[in-house]
Amino acid sequence: MAHTTEAARTAEPPPGPDRHPKPGGRGVRPAPVPLTRRITRSLPPYALIAPAVVVLGVVLLWPMLQMVWNSLHSYTIRHLMPAGPDPEWNDFAHYRTLLTDPYFWSVLGKTVLVCVTMVVCTIVLGTLVGLLLNRLPKAFSTFVAVGTMLAWATPAISASLVFRWLFFPERGFANHVLDALPDLLVGSGWLRYNWFLDEGPLFTLLVLVVVWQGFPFVAMTVLAGLKSIPYELYEAARMDGASAWRSFWAVTVPILRPLFALIVVLQIIWDLRVFTQLYILTGSSFANPDAYLLSYYVYQQGFNASPANFGLGSAIAVVMTVLVLGITVYYLRVMIRQGETR
Repeated sequence: MAHTTEAARTAEPPPGPDRHPKPGGRGVRPAPVPLTRRITRSLPPYALIAPAVVVLGVVLLWPMLQMVWNSLHSYTIRHLMPAGPDPEWNDFAHYRTLLTDPYFWSVLGKTVLVCVTMVVCTIVLGTLVGLLLNRLPKAFSTFVAVGTMLAWATPAISASLVFRWLFFPERGFANHVLDALPDLLVGSGWLRYNWFLDEGPLFTLLVLVVVWQGFPFVAMTVLAGLKSIPYELYEAARMDGASAWRSFWAVTVPILRPLFALIVVLQIIWDLRVFTQLYILTGSSFANPDAYLLSYYVYQQGFNASPANFGLGSAIAVVMTVLVLGITVYYLRVMIRQGETR
């Protein structure tokens, strides 16, 4: 036995360059990887995404830089002429004009107010529809979901034209219905009432169009989130005596909080830039400056003014972009903090 053990020890190869100990073994340090090899290994992923980064830079970054450049120069139609002068540096004159203009702050306040109204109505209605779809039988829930998604899939121009026809003076279906109701309930004179002149009725129609098109997305998103919540949590809440309202706030909202945060941010970004619906509802020739939003104000200054002021319109667009970027950065910070606390 002693001879066998001794023979095994002598047969064991001595440590040397041919031995490859396991990495992480005791007292063994892995050989350092050369810098060139590390660069070579990390290069392929960046090379694969490089074309997409270049395309995004050309499509997104370059127009934004051009917009900022226009806002810092006196840029009008005469500068577009072949023999026109070069745009001149205006030393932030457009931004000083905006910051000291009470009308700009009025438009900004109305834009924020209308945006908040759209976001709140869209999320509340979409959440209620999502809860309803989650409780309906599968066949009926599918039928209702397809019907609501048709509204979301409708182009903004088509939806705006439909609402314009519905509320058109003398020929609109809504005006005929309101005029047929008793005057004691809704008043009189609805047949010739123009919804598209004053800011109150116009913003009401604008909110209706945007909410009608936006709530299906929220409903489907909330429905998908509800399907991921274990039913045992609701059973436990019901056994503890919680009502449906209490279960919603104690079970549904905490679990779907990241989802609601995403929906809120997306709706703010979309509703803050609403232009097509307002442009169609007003008939593309809106002459009431008291009912402008920032998106329409950009169009009015940059293209519809006489003369058109591309520099001032670009400055307003930069302000809108900063607002959207600020909301996006805030959302990313909230999501990162939520990920770190988990």
